[in-house]
Amino acid sequence: MFFVELKQFMKIRVIRGQNYLLLHFLSKTNYPTMKSMTGFGKSECAHDKRKFIIEIKTLNSKQADLITKIPNSYKDRELEIRNEITSRLLRGKIELYVTVEDEVEDMMTQFDEMAISSYYRQLTGIAARNNIPLPSDILNSIIRMPDVLKLDRMEPDEQEWQMLLGGIRQALNQVDDFRKQEGVALMEDIESRIKLIESYIAELEKHEPHRIEIVKNRLRQNLIEYMGENVVDQNRFEQELIYYIEKMDVNEEKVRLRNHCSYFVATMNEGDGVGKKLGFITQEMGREINTIGSKANNADMQQIVIRMKDELEKVKEQILNVL
Repeated sequence: MFFVELKQFMKIRVIRGQNYLLLHFLSKTNYPTMKSMTGFGKSECAHDKRKFIIEIKTLNSKQADLITKIPNSYKDRELEIRNEITSRLLRGKIELYVTVEDEVEDMMTQFDEMAISSYYRQLTGIAARNNIPLPSDILNSIIRMPDVLKLDRMEPDEQEWQMLLGGIRQALNQVDDFRKQEGVALMEDIESRIKLIESYIAELEKHEPHRIEIVKNRLRQNLIEYMGENVVDQNRFEQELIYYIEKMDVNEEKVRLRNHCSYFVATMNEGDGVGKKLGFITQEMGREINTIGSKANNADMQQIVIRMKDELEKVKEQILNVL
């Protein structure tokens, strides 16, 4: 089904470069792809005289770390908003900004007439009893007194809430598309480095026969120098040499490292949510590479091991941003 969709897509779109074609196609289909934790989405929606602008930004993080900045009138909906976002984005440092433009007043201001009348009666009574003339702007003084103004918050209606929730979901869709595009680019880079590590394994094998011969000649020469050529028991020497060479053998490490590389690539193709799993696999790859380096006992092989470590570190840096 995937290849049928890809064939149909290629018929209707002409895009320069195979890599861009693959990236664009995978990001626009439901085919499982590895996702980055970096993303951005923006949407706008309006209801009556209120216009909402919604922005969502995401970066890499070990857990879901959500920061929300929403209008006060929607603070009671914050838990629902958080659940909606974390269920879609799963992991990462997430920032949600909801701003309102051309906002109608969400606070209704009313005077408490009973409080004003009470203040007025008390002030006129005090003034009359003490022969104090009342100022002409006494009303201005009264309205500054406590509890004269009543602020009633206008609660948003259900239609406006559903509109805002739809805008958040639209921004989440954009974030998801962004993450897919970044994920495909990451996948391409990481896979090229894994294949490079596999090619280094083949380079190691070129140096192994020469390494064994060098070790064999060096041990023989040392024995002859210390004991003399005629004193050396050739059969015993061969037995000891086999034991020594077995300790230097890296075939098992190479086999396991190749398997880890294959498993790594297969895991990348499983889709999203594989970042932590890939991290565990790179730890196992690192152990095998370190063991090969400690057993190498050869300058050329150790140089190759250093290059393998360098590529593996670059892979580790990249997968920190993989969902």
